[in-house]
Amino acid sequence: MGFADDHLMALVDEGLGNSAYLVDLGDGRALAVDAGRDLRALHAAAARRGLTVAYAADTHLHADFLTGAVQLGRDTGATVLASAAGRRTFEHRGLADGEEVDLGGLTLRALATPGHTDEHLSFLLLDGSRRLGVFTGGSLIVNSAARTDLLGAERTEELARAQYRSLQRLARLPDETAVWPTHGAGSFCSAPPGTERTSTIGAEKQSNLLLAAPDEDTFVRRLTASLGTYPAYFDRLAEINRRGPAVLTTTPVLPALDARQVSALLADGGHVVDARPAADYAAGHIPGAISIPLRDQFATWLGWLLPDGAPIVFVTGEDQNLSEIVWQAYKIGYERLAGRLTGGMTAWRETGLPTSATAFVTPDQAPAAPYLDVRQEAEYAAGHVPGAVHLELGSLATRTADAPQGAIIACGHGERAMTAASVLERAGHTSLTVLNGGPGAYAAAHATQLAEGSAG
Repeated sequence: MGFADDHLMALVDEGLGNSAYLVDLGDGRALAVDAGRDLRALHAAAARRGLTVAYAADTHLHADFLTGAVQLGRDTGATVLASAAGRRTFEHRGLADGEEVDLGGLTLRALATPGHTDEHLSFLLLDGSRRLGVFTGGSLIVNSAARTDLLGAERTEELARAQYRSLQRLARLPDETAVWPTHGAGSFCSAPPGTERTSTIGAEKQSNLLLAAPDEDTFVRRLTASLGTYPAYFDRLAEINRRGPAVLTTTPVLPALDARQVSALLADGGHVVDARPAADYAAGHIPGAISIPLRDQFATWLGWLLPDGAPIVFVTGEDQNLSEIVWQAYKIGYERLAGRLTGGMTAWRETGLPTSATAFVTPDQAPAAPYLDVRQEAEYAAGHVPGAVHLELGSLATRTADAPQGAIIACGHGERAMTAASVLERAGHTSLTVLNGGPGAYAAAHATQLAEGSAG
């Protein structure tokens, strides 16, 4: 067995598309790399091996999740390792390019690899002179590189050129060196997303089109051409991570609120998020509630569509995991969680408060109406219903006037489409229909072929 098989555990957040890593240092201690604020899986993995986290390393100031390094410092006494150039204001050991940390047998060497962020470090893990692998964070990722537009459009090209130089530096490592990125499939920090989560330097030289770019200008064109939109909360989290997220001394919970309390909160400027499956929301929901079905991508859409400064109350189903809702919110900095509707929609109806319903139909039941596609641009370009109006879900709240009245709203399966319908209903749209299915099923049911290409 190799080092990674025996000593390294990848902890994947399927929703955010990121990987944290736990390294067994062989003496009852562990190194955590790019741990998020939701530390449940990491603590469980450490406990299974009888490990105490002694070091918590962050490759960069993350934009897509809050770091768990500060919490690990409090929980386990871990020494936080991060770039000195990041100017973090909490206790940590700041590292510069080439500095090494003795982990007690293994060594961690900092490599400056700017591009995704200015202060980005990769961490090369060594056993003596042998290079075991490199934690590449948001620099070299599988078959790609992380995006360079998070610090503003005016700096995108500059950072893309820095990313080129960083990848070239990493490519000079031996081919057998393992590559352990943070960003991967499903991450909006990836550009474009890949499928595999780990690789080797040699494999990337063979398959990564960005790494294979013949020159810097080609690299920049390829990288910047692949950049899609990203959630609004990305613009806030890096600064919170620089200051350090608040340390939690107790496990956060969702207080129970009765229907009248929820109604009053909504009237006072609060927000209601309905976390039930799309079909349950369709059958009956609180007017003005935003549908975000609880699934892996819950945090992404919560952060994209809701402000972080207003109180949020949740409507849930009987069997839904309330802790999952809390941690998905907290890992992206959403802490004003007012509570949950006790008794669910049954209690709401019994109180005599109004409800709304949304048509949710299979492709063969879809009426003749304008087709609104709310998927990401890359998904739309890969295949869409001819004549479809395309508005990405993330931008829909600011473009509700552009959405056709009485539309059939569709995504890939139905969850994002139901979210879109809830956004439009809140803005005053009526007679909406949500497609329970994707464009392929719709095209098959209506004897048409999907079109390819951008909407322009």
